[in-house]
Amino acid sequence: MTLRRLFIALSWICVLLNPCRSQEVPDDKPNVVLIMVDDLGIGDLGCFGNDTMRTPNIDRLAKEGVKLNHHISAAPMCTPSRAAFLTGRYPIRSGMVSNTQNRVIITLGAPAGLPHNETTFAALLKKQGYSTAIIGKWHQGLNCQSRHDQCHHPNHYGFDYFYGMPFTLIDPCWPDPSRDTELAIESRIWFCVQLVAIAALTLILVKLCHLIALPWFFILSLILFIFLLGYFWFSSYTSPLYWDCLLLRQHDITEQPMKAERAGSTMVKEAISFMERNREGPFLLVFSFLHVHVPLPTTTEFIGTSQYGLYGDNVQEMDSMVGKILDAIDFFGLRNHTLVYFTSDHGGHLEARVGHSQRGGWNGIYKGGKGMAGWEGGIRVPGLIRWPGRLLAGKVIDEPTSLMDMLPTLAAVSGGMVPQDRVIDGRNLMPLLQGEVQRSAHEFLFHYCGAFLHAVRWHPKDSEAVWKVHYVTPVFQPPGAQACYETLYCQCSGNLVTYHDPPLLFDITKDPSESTPLTQDTEPLFDVVIRTVANAVKEHKRSIIPVQQQLSELNYDNPWLKPCCGVFPFCLCDTERNISVVGL
Repeated sequence: MTLRRLFIALSWICVLLNPCRSQEVPDDKPNVVLIMVDDLGIGDLGCFGNDTMRTPNIDRLAKEGVKLNHHISAAPMCTPSRAAFLTGRYPIRSGMVSNTQNRVIITLGAPAGLPHNETTFAALLKKQGYSTAIIGKWHQGLNCQSRHDQCHHPNHYGFDYFYGMPFTLIDPCWPDPSRDTELAIESRIWFCVQLVAIAALTLILVKLCHLIALPWFFILSLILFIFLLGYFWFSSYTSPLYWDCLLLRQHDITEQPMKAERAGSTMVKEAISFMERNREGPFLLVFSFLHVHVPLPTTTEFIGTSQYGLYGDNVQEMDSMVGKILDAIDFFGLRNHTLVYFTSDHGGHLEARVGHSQRGGWNGIYKGGKGMAGWEGGIRVPGLIRWPGRLLAGKVIDEPTSLMDMLPTLAAVSGGMVPQDRVIDGRNLMPLLQGEVQRSAHEFLFHYCGAFLHAVRWHPKDSEAVWKVHYVTPVFQPPGAQACYETLYCQCSGNLVTYHDPPLLFDITKDPSESTPLTQDTEPLFDVVIRTVANAVKEHKRSIIPVQQQLSELNYDNPWLKPCCGVFPFCLCDTERNISVVGL
């Protein structure tokens, strides 16, 4: 055993024997590990009340840290929610919204993406000397004008290192067909095409120089053969499996199409490797899970391990991966000097089904789900924060908090400063987490569905109540259902929403499932609440500067912007196939 390995082993033993001691690293700049799961329902975790799903590692994180019971995403869909998480701003401020049905970036061929003038928490921490990485799902755009420019690559937003999926999981990604034959013949096919092209060009020159008498039909047949071969090969790549399901390591494609089943394990390996390389700190690691988004690629080790079919298996596999990341933090002796945060980007996808088999998450007692900006099930997400020695283990906070709070919170713990040239909607959580204050810094939270304001939450400073005002709610289909099964996602405007005048009102401290709207007859403060919230909406809208809507104006498919790892259109590669991830 080398001295280095012996030192690591001894450090790990010391941490296990005396967890209250940390490495001799200054406490003013902790390492930061942010874990975001995709489409996870708050009701899927043991620490939030599920007694049938096994999530021991996430539950352990809750016991060792602070649990945020009233944690809210800024949007009920992936792209805008993550934009708000990164920037601390409502997505409508950055233009990461849409007034159409497409509320996320729909393809890697779209030139849409997070504007470069937005500042992320990664950029703030990088200025404070942090090494920064995002591993996993990005979904904030990639290319702008060519398939090579990568203008929306994470490197442009403060991340030193990126490994993962620049897009998002979609149904064609898994189960993926065998590609062994394609990989074996890909280079040979391109070589054959080159030979035939050279032969055709040579025969044309010979024909024009009258050196050999050849019929034009023969030469044109060769040319037609080249075009047909290219056309049929290109047609095989019209499936999103090839164009959207791929992995990048920094700027290089490592898999096209990706092997979705092994991607999660490979990403955990990358995360552990990044922490080991930067263990002297400080570092920021954003681990952005592909789990638990449909089509739920799951390894055979976990298939059949839960009571809830493939979705439950995928959740339990995700939990095991969280455990490996937490174990690595302990192993490297970083436990007491690392702030760990766990959340989901929005609520579980109720409409994700195959026949009668549920493939989406459970949002517990909360009404609604993914795509619904007002109902709690679409935006209420798990929130867990652990920082041993600085945050009280086992503490539970019921005050409203937001995913947007991470930017000002990380600025505070790293010694940085939030941008002063723009509105920051997040609030520093540290006073609340450490018990210096008992009330949330959020008096109002605004809930958008795309570019449309659907609801507002008000937590008066002199009251324990949390009022929720709904101006617009989705029309569930079919009638009597509790989701939008006929359209897959609930819509934000038009005929498939209901506009409420007067608005619906709930006190979600007393009625968290939003089952019984309050009225003027049942709530004496009805008029006061409605009027106060309406004034807050006017003030909020005055603070919004109109910008280009990335997800409507630029959210279209341009095949010439889609990345290719080989000679176009022969886009096929797999540099990960020989990398072992056993034991991760």
